Amino acid sequence: MTAPRIVHGGGIAAAAGRFGGRPEDWLDLSTGINPNPATLPEVDVAAWHRLPDRHRQDATRAAAARYYGASGALPFPVPGTQSVIQLLPRFVAAGRRAAVISPTYGEYARVLENAGVAVDRVAGLDAVSDAHGLVVVVNPNNPDGRLFSRDALLDLYRRIAGRGGLLVVDEAFADMRPQAAVAPLAGDGMPGLLVFRSFGKFFGLAGLRLGFVIGETSIVERIEDGLGPWAVSGPALTIATGLMTADTAAIRRSIEARKAALDAVLADAGLSVVGGTGLFSLVDHMDAAGLQEGLCGQHVLVRPFDYNPRWLRFGLAPDAASDARLAAALAAVMAGR
Repeated sequence: MTAPRIVHGGGIAAAAGRFGGRPEDWLDLSTGINPNPATLPEVDVAAWHRLPDRHRQDATRAAAARYYGASGALPFPVPGTQSVIQLLPRFVAAGRRAAVISPTYGEYARVLENAGVAVDRVAGLDAVSDAHGLVVVVNPNNPDGRLFSRDALLDLYRRIAGRGGLLVVDEAFADMRPQAAVAPLAGDGMPGLLVFRSFGKFFGLAGLRLGFVIGETSIVERIEDGLGPWAVSGPALTIATGLMTADTAAIRRSIEARKAALDAVLADAGLSVVGGTGLFSLVDHMDAAGLQEGLCGQHVLVRPFDYNPRWLRFGLAPDAASDARLAAALAAVMAGR
């Protein structure tokens, strides 16, 4: 039986269709994406005109290696890490199970189960057993922001690799918390470790559909074969090279300021923030569904979770005016309760 598709954040058109208003007039806080996109570098005409060649890809891989501190392997560009999640069932040996540290990004379990892989949604690293040939850890986690230390992940890796398994560490939100990242360690020296990195979240360019995988050569080559040639466009490679070699300090400061502003608005509204990352905050509320629907009535979209009816995820607003709009929307909803 095929698992149902997951309703992700960013569904402004559907929300506007139900609650009214033009999609462009809504305040979308339902994603974990930098609301202020990075300024795009110039893209040469050849990037648009020609198929992406090895030279252009190699330049991007070198830039990504410096950006992620990856000394053991050159990160391999992919058209968004979701494209690689779709390939993960190929890496589970017959008769082995998969463990996904949960709750987390739901596509891992959905894709694996749809391929016939038995999946255990486990609460912590200690619950991983010898039966698990594939283990997935999102770090920092989405949506609760749990952060596992590098040492804890390395201990888990040694347990898994020692029995021929694969540890996937999804570091989509690690740009703001690099101290726990294992991307610098991945490569041929650590067989059985595969790291995913997102490009679009930190740089605010999710529409570019770009990510990176870092791991041993044999695994990365299987991913490359699975994706096929020219999986990432020349313009995407060029933009990534330019931004990953530029100074990102201003982007980091902007995200930090936006996060502080969001948390201040939520606190002023009396909401309890129970987790999050640099790009979103997780709220626990006894009537999260009612709060979410009330905000939709104010044309503000946040992210609910069907597996926890008390949770709402709030992404960052782009500016002070949007902070004020969120504050007013929350006040209106709370006043009507």
